Amino acid sequence: MPLKKFKPVTASTRHKMLLDFKSAITKDEPEKSLLAPLKKSGGRNNLGRISVRFRGGGHKRRYRVIDFKRDKDGVPGKVAAIEYDPNRSAFIALVVYADGDKRYILAPEDLKVGDTVMSGENAPIRVGNALPLSRIPTGTLIHNIELYPGRGGQLVRSAGTWAQLMAKEGDYAHVRLPSGEIRLINVKCRATIGKVGNSDHENVSSGKAGRTRWLGRRPHVRGSVMNPVDHPHGGGEGKSPIGHPSPLSPWGWKTLGWKTRRGKKPSDRFIVKRRK
Repeated sequence: MPLKKFKPVTASTRHKMLLDFKSAITKDEPEKSLLAPLKKSGGRNNLGRISVRFRGGGHKRRYRVIDFKRDKDGVPGKVAAIEYDPNRSAFIALVVYADGDKRYILAPEDLKVGDTVMSGENAPIRVGNALPLSRIPTGTLIHNIELYPGRGGQLVRSAGTWAQLMAKEGDYAHVRLPSGEIRLINVKCRATIGKVGNSDHENVSSGKAGRTRWLGRRPHVRGSVMNPVDHPHGGGEGKSPIGHPSPLSPWGWKTLGWKTRRGKKPSDRFIVKRRK
């Protein structure tokens, strides 16, 4: 998708680079039947205490109910529109099935209005179709991958990402994820053919701090500019070195080269090759 560049009339437009939605988005208003309310937390937990720092504000949103399970087997659906979703980096496609049911799916690259999508074991190998890994040919690029059969896609859902089906062995398939990790996934788990669309998302440059605030992200403050009461790196005359053997978190934990994963996790045995 093309990007919009701006003339450097102001400081905020000098490096601004945004997506040209007119070339990709075909519908401005979302489908009302597939909307749900979305409440903001401001980074606070159920006790009202900040558990995630630097969150708050942002534009009001409504959640789009996405069909990650793709369990409408054997019923062809026609892509009615490609829409923007404020809750994710990828675009979404409105699919109207032959029986009148409407659902949102993640819009893969090269999926256009009027195309037909399908799910199930007998679905053809075509972009946008969802099948069990056992029915997908080796080497195919996939996204929206389930970790457990029937749970719905959990892996590879961000804009421009894709995984590759490397091999099949018994009840498990070898899938190479975007991080480079090769992981064993049950062949009964479903995945969608193709790459996730909106691959130019990584090239967007907001140009000004205000656009980041619209997304609900507050300024991220460095520990070295805080006071000693607020951060282990704070205090000192001028821009002094931190004075610790290694960088620390605000709560005194080591943050460089310090392993935080405790013990052996059940999922470790499914990792064939780590991303590192």
